[in-house]
Amino acid sequence: MVDPSSLSLHDWAPVSQVRADRTVVDRPAVPCVDVHNHLGRWLTRDGTWMTPDVGEVLAVMDACDVVTVVNLDGRWGDELRANLDRYDRAHEGRFVTFAHVDWRLLADPGGARGVEQLVRSVADSAAAGARGLKVWKDLGLEFRDERGSLVLPDAPEVAAVLDAAGEHALPVLIHTADPVAFFAPLDRHNERLEELAECPDWWFGRPGLPSFQRLVDALEAAVAEHPGTTFVGAHVGCFAEDLRWVDRMLGAYPQLHVDIGGRLPELGRQPRGFRRLVEAHPEQVLFGTDGYPLGVEVYRSYARFLETADESFPYTPEEERPSMGRWDIAGAEIPAALLPALYAGNARRVLCL
Repeated sequence: MVDPSSLSLHDWAPVSQVRADRTVVDRPAVPCVDVHNHLGRWLTRDGTWMTPDVGEVLAVMDACDVVTVVNLDGRWGDELRANLDRYDRAHEGRFVTFAHVDWRLLADPGGARGVEQLVRSVADSAAAGARGLKVWKDLGLEFRDERGSLVLPDAPEVAAVLDAAGEHALPVLIHTADPVAFFAPLDRHNERLEELAECPDWWFGRPGLPSFQRLVDALEAAVAEHPGTTFVGAHVGCFAEDLRWVDRMLGAYPQLHVDIGGRLPELGRQPRGFRRLVEAHPEQVLFGTDGYPLGVEVYRSYARFLETADESFPYTPEEERPSMGRWDIAGAEIPAALLPALYAGNARRVLCL
C-alpha cells in the first residue's frame, strides 16, 4: 500500500481495468515502406550508428515485412557518403537516404550555395545519391541569419533550395513544428507536462520563438509557393491534433502528402477521424513510424492501430510507461482496400521506387 498523497506522478503506473478485445498483429497486412526513420549517427548522443549492426536492422525489417526504410539522417558531405555506403549501396532497394542542407550556407545571396550542396548530394559519386531532402525543425526554431533573426521555411532565401528539390524530383520531407502542447504554457493544463519535465529543451513557449501557428503558417506558405515540389509533411503534417487542418491542406495542395510517423498516440485518440482522412485522401497518406532504433514492437503497434478495431490499448509495450501522454488508444480499422497504398504504394510513387 502507498499513501496516494505522497506518490509522485513519475512513479504512478496505473493498470487499466478495461476488458476489451485484443488482436495480435505480428506483421502488416501487406509489405510496407517506412518513410520516416533514423538509421544514422546524427541523433545519437555518442555519435555512433543508431543500430551498430545493420544485420539487426534487416532482421527487424524482414520480420515485419518492411521492404524499404527511408533513412532521414544523411546530412551532407562525408556523413552523407557514409550513410549511402552503409545502407543504400550495400543493400540495394532496402534503404533510401535523404540529405539535409547546411542552412549556414544561406548567408549567400539567393541561397546559391545551399542549392549547390543539394545538387552535390543528389549526384554523390554519380551513383545511389540522396533520394530526397529532409527539412528539420531547426529551420524555424534554431537557425538564425546574420542579423540574429530566425529563418522559417517560407523565408525567401529558402525558396531556391525548395525549387531545386522540385527540379531534381526530390521529395521534401519537412518537420516544421512539434506537438501543440510543446508550445503551450507549462502549467497544470498541459497534457504533455510530464514529458516536458523530463525533456525541458522540448518546450518552445519561450520568448523569442515563433508560435505554433506561425510555424504551420510558414509550412503552408512554403508548400503553396512551390507547386512543382513534392512535400511530405512529417508527423501528420506537423498538426496531428487537428485532422481538419490536415484535411484542408491535403485538399488544397495536391503535391502535399503526410506521414504518420511518431504520432500514434495522437491518431489513436481520434481513430475515426484518421480513417476519414485516409478515405478522403487515399493517395496522400504515407506509412512511417519514426520508431528508432528499429524494433519489432513498434511495427506491431502501428499495424494493430491501422488494421484492427481494438479499443483501449497502450501505444507502447505494456511494461513501459507511456512516453508521450498517459492515455490509451483505439484502432482505426482502415479498410483493407486502402492498406496497400497507405503501407507502400504512395511511398513508392513519391520516392520513384
